[in-house]
This record gives sequence, C-alpha cells and structure tokens, in this order.
Amino acid sequence: MSTVPTAETDIYARRESAVRSYCRSFPVSFARAEGATLIDADGNSYIDFLAGCSSLNYGHNDPDMKAALVEHIQRDGIAHALDMHTEEKAAFLAAFEHHILHPRGMEHRVMMTGPTGTNAVEAALKLARKVTGRRNVIAFTNGFHGMTLGALALTGNAGKRAGAGTALPDVTHLPYENSLGEDVDTLELIETLLTNPSSGIEPPAAFVVELVQGEGGLNAASCEWVQGIARIAREHGALLIVDDIQAGMGRTGSFFSFDHMGIEPDMVTLAKSLSGFGLPFACVLVRPEHDIWKPAEHNGTFRGNTHAFVTARVALEKFWADDTLRNQIALKSQVLEERLNTIAARIEGARIKGRGMMRGVDVGSGELAGRICAEAFRHGLVIETSGAHDEVVKVLAPLTIPMEQFRQGLDILEAAVETLVPFPVAAE
Repeated sequence: MSTVPTAETDIYARRESAVRSYCRSFPVSFARAEGATLIDADGNSYIDFLAGCSSLNYGHNDPDMKAALVEHIQRDGIAHALDMHTEEKAAFLAAFEHHILHPRGMEHRVMMTGPTGTNAVEAALKLARKVTGRRNVIAFTNGFHGMTLGALALTGNAGKRAGAGTALPDVTHLPYENSLGEDVDTLELIETLLTNPSSGIEPPAAFVVELVQGEGGLNAASCEWVQGIARIAREHGALLIVDDIQAGMGRTGSFFSFDHMGIEPDMVTLAKSLSGFGLPFACVLVRPEHDIWKPAEHNGTFRGNTHAFVTARVALEKFWADDTLRNQIALKSQVLEERLNTIAARIEGARIKGRGMMRGVDVGSGELAGRICAEAFRHGLVIETSGAHDEVVKVLAPLTIPMEQFRQGLDILEAAVETLVPFPVAAE
C-alpha cells in the first residue's frame, strides 16, 4: 500500500493542525468509497472496519440515500433553513415517529441541536439542570461524551480532559459496571454514596451513561445494571440520559442500545449514523414533560441539516421498516463473536468485549493493539483501537457489509494477530 503523495503530505504538514489523528494511523489519501470499501488515490482497496467511528452504519454512499440527496439538490431543494419548517424535516420526523418512536411507545420530542454529538450532550446537560434546578451530574469511569467543555467534564479520559485548559466542574464520576472488578457491586456502591449525606456528592440533576462505552474500551453494561441505574436515578430525583451517539442506530443489535432492557430514558442523545449517510446531524430525544425550553433558549445556526433529513428518512424507511437489518446484524454479530474468540485465544488473558456489531478484543496492551491495527492496514483493513490505554482492537464494520467481505476483513485481522503473535503468549 502506498503512502500519501509528497505534495499532499507537504500541504498537510504545512497547513493542517497538529491535532489531526486518524490520518496518522492510515497514511494514504482516500479518493472513493462504496459500501464497506475505501479506495485510495492509487486505486488500492481497503475493507472499512472503522466506518467513521460508527457514523457509517449503513456503509459508504448507500445508493438509495445518494439518489434521494442528488434529486433534492438538483431540484434546488432547501440546503439550510435554521430551524424553520421544511418538507424534508417533516418527512424525517414522520418517519422517525412511525418506525422508531411509536413501535416502542415512546412519546419523546425531538430537539434539533448543533450538528455533532457533543452538541447534543451539551443541550441535554443544560435541560437536565433547568428541569431539576440542580448542577451536579453523575457520569461514569471510562465514559466518553464529547470534547466541548460540558461534555468533556463528563468524559473520563485524562488526555482528553487535559486539553480543556480549565476546570471541568459539576460532574461526579462513579464506577461503571465491573470497572472495580467483577466481585465489586458498583450499583450497591453508587446507592450507598448517594444515600449518605456525608459522602460529599451533591444531589444530581442527571445520570449520563453509555450502555456500551465506545471510546472507553467497549465495556458493555448488563440489563440488570442498567435497570439499577435507572431506578437509582428515579429514586434520587435525577434524569436518566442515555448517550446512544455511537451505540445507537443498530450498532448493538437494535435501533437503540436500551431496546429490550425495560427502561425508558428521560433523554437520549443521537448523532453519528443518525443521518445514515455520514452527514452531520444530532438531536436529543426528550420526554414531553421535560421539554420546558423557551423559544430560542438553546439555539444554533445548524439546528438540523436539511440534506441529512433527506438521507435519514431514507435510512429509516429502508432499514427499519421491518426486521431484515436486525436479523442480519444478529447473524453477523454471531460470526464476529466466534472469530474474535478465536483471535483472543492466541493471547493469554485477552478477552472479547462489547455487544452486537460493537465488539473488539482487549489484547492487554496498547502497544500490541496498535501494532495489530497497523499490520492489518498494511494488508488492506482499516481498523482502530479504543480503551483507557488503547488496548482494545475495535471492530466497527458497517452493519450492511456483505458477509463474504466481512469474513475477508476478519481473515486479515486474524492473520495480523498470527503474524505478530505466532504462538499464544501472555498479554503484556
């Protein structure tokens, strides 16, 4: 595989900020993409197991979404409308209501926010504090919720937090399930702290939680733990906010990560694959009794993306009108689990983590995980790491990837591990 041409390398080094990251792991210039395939400027093909960090759950350039978007643009459809009414927004809301909310008995309203996940988290925090009159928010170890200051205060990663350059107040971080070991009941610990008037923890406005921690290492909460957090939040007068930005839109098996868990969050933050096409689009689902905003009390120039409304509607109608996609995810999830178990067996102490099509292997070392991903990329697979020490090799293949190509990608991953770990060894 070739690297980026010198002229392009020069312009990036000369003009692009040093904060750039993914391009350092994948030093080629990508030119085209289709489905689960990326093609670089030299014509080399790569299987995409990153999918825009789960922003492309339906793959690159879905033909039906693309056709609808091209038709909208060619007829001079609205490109930007602030938060005004448009046919495209109404069609998206109707499809979301019909295919997602009504089947689940959810009466939540849809709050359009700025275009990225962190904007949705910021809006949810503001609203929770407004509803409850409290400031403190409960977040969890290894959580990641965004890079703006409010969302960053919820985020646990020390490196990300250090970039703030200022204090990140009004958040209490409590242990996620199994974060203190499987023999420690973190629900009991959390309940004890919150009921102790001398714990030093202020009454919370909300609990903000990912049910599978994407950047935190694919830690997956059990149904029992999730129900326990929902109960504790309710008993303490706090709102439950589920961050489904990465784990939602089918990534864990159904549209929401909390489907079939017997809870109904007060708010849900959505972004990433919400548009279906990789276009910026984020929102907060809000129970009606909490929708106490005054007009324009929380606003922004890009509240809703009209082009994203077009593609998001198509995604809902194409993939969520029946159980076809869900059944495909279930089958691929089983294949993924089996293959990752085989890979994990090569490294003593390694284990698979996550749920559905949001899984990976904790290889025990960020150095080893990085080498595995680099070796896989040399052979045509785009894949990244996650976790507190980047120790998890994370598979985020498009949910729509053809099974044959999916197996090919897993073959490349397994071969990379075999190259670097020719015989089973203890994790570092």
